[in-house]
Amino acid sequence: MATCGSSDRGRTNLFGLTLAQLQQLCGTLGFPRYTARQICDWLYVKQVTDIADMTNLSMATRRRLAETAVVRHVAPGACQTSKDGTRKYLFDCDDDGDTQAVEAVFIPDADRATLCVSCQRGCKMGCRFCVTGRQGFHGQLDAGAIMSQVTGIEEHSRLTNIVFMGMGEPMDNYDSVLAATEILTAEWGLGWSPKRITVSSVGITPALQRFLDESRCHLAISLHNPFGDERMQLMPAQKAYPVAETVALLRRYDWSGQRRVSFEYIMFDGINDSRRHADGLLHLLQGLPCRINLIRFHSAPGMPFRPSPDKRIQSFQDYLNRHGGRTADNSSIITCTLRASRGEDIMAACGLLAGQRRS
Repeated sequence: MATCGSSDRGRTNLFGLTLAQLQQLCGTLGFPRYTARQICDWLYVKQVTDIADMTNLSMATRRRLAETAVVRHVAPGACQTSKDGTRKYLFDCDDDGDTQAVEAVFIPDADRATLCVSCQRGCKMGCRFCVTGRQGFHGQLDAGAIMSQVTGIEEHSRLTNIVFMGMGEPMDNYDSVLAATEILTAEWGLGWSPKRITVSSVGITPALQRFLDESRCHLAISLHNPFGDERMQLMPAQKAYPVAETVALLRRYDWSGQRRVSFEYIMFDGINDSRRHADGLLHLLQGLPCRINLIRFHSAPGMPFRPSPDKRIQSFQDYLNRHGGRTADNSSIITCTLRASRGEDIMAACGLLAGQRRS
């Protein structure tokens, strides 16, 4: 399948290319190496949308560049606003004629403004509780289409954090996700701190190891059950990528500094919310400095699950915090929090993104 945002009538899309990729392109076209940095400045700092506006490039350079390249952004279409202020944007990706769009969610919260971005149209992982997973896979997004979600929304100048927790599995589109995070954090790009970005994964270990070695962004692992056989009933990816192997990989890295690993844990009534599951989590993550984010399950038509009662969720959280262990300076090794549900009324909450089809 085509990669969303990859080309425009055969011309390369400059928006979404890293400095190294632009240097390679400039070399191919016979431009000086420094031209790539000039283009980066126009794309990511000044955010121009037309090569003709890159005025510190010679007219001949701009003309030659425009013959082989274009600046293409994927513009947002429909936007819905929740009663809690959350906003869901629809981005129309149709390079190969498919009608599957993607969604990004803007979540304001006091002085924090988070954008949840998508990296694929649909998803291959097939998690039983996820609306996106029920749709199957429709195509990859390139870095330009991912970055369009960041720069294209009305609130882009207010953003404080970005989470790769929308549609798709980031480690199944690793190169595009890494390119996007590089653009977000590099001094020639947007210059964000990696601490403002969190990338999620079900635990695809080959790409996950690359991410741990090549990025300084935070990591979130979709866990949802500490027992492999039970997790497989929720998440088919468990068969190929057992969570025990994922945790073993994480233990090889230092999590005592600025970088953070967290584990996402959706609470399903009668399925993963017992004391046995809490003890299983403590055993699986013992000694690993981390955060467990509990998430209320958000019901959707046709889903055979119910959310755990609030009282049970609170008890589960309290138990994990009491027994999560302490470091020598008395700080928590395992900290458990409850994520507030946002945007459920517009199908923007965790697991509900669908990327509505156009007629």
